[in-house]
Amino acid sequence: MNICSIVLILILSLFNGPANYAANGKASFYADRMHGHRTASGERYDKTQLTAAHATLPFHTRVLVTNLKNGKSVVVKINDRMARSRHHVIDLSKAAAQELAMVRDGTVAVRLEEVTEEPAQQDAPAAVSGADANAKL
Repeated sequence: MNICSIVLILILSLFNGPANYAANGKASFYADRMHGHRTASGERYDKTQLTAAHATLPFHTRVLVTNLKNGKSVVVKINDRMARSRHHVIDLSKAAAQELAMVRDGTVAVRLEEVTEEPAQQDAPAAVSGADANAKL
């Protein structure tokens, strides 16, 4: 490669923002017997929370998981590791599997997309009435 090609590649790589993670593959879910065990992040696995294990994504990454069979989606937080597998891309908590309606099937084809925007914060609740606000003063 000549110097112009190298400079062009360098310039293009600087102007492209970081790419969001996206993948297709199969998802499975944790067995109930794992409830309460420590995850790789140090948290305890809670089958009622929307969490998941992934081979490479950083802990606390939020991922939108879509069941390609029925179109249902759920956002999960990565808090555990799984072995790299050519068969599965993610292991979901029981609660996430229920949201996707995949418990009966066991494994389903899914689409993963990293969620990068911060959740909107709720404004402080307004006073119910002026009389309540004056009574507190």
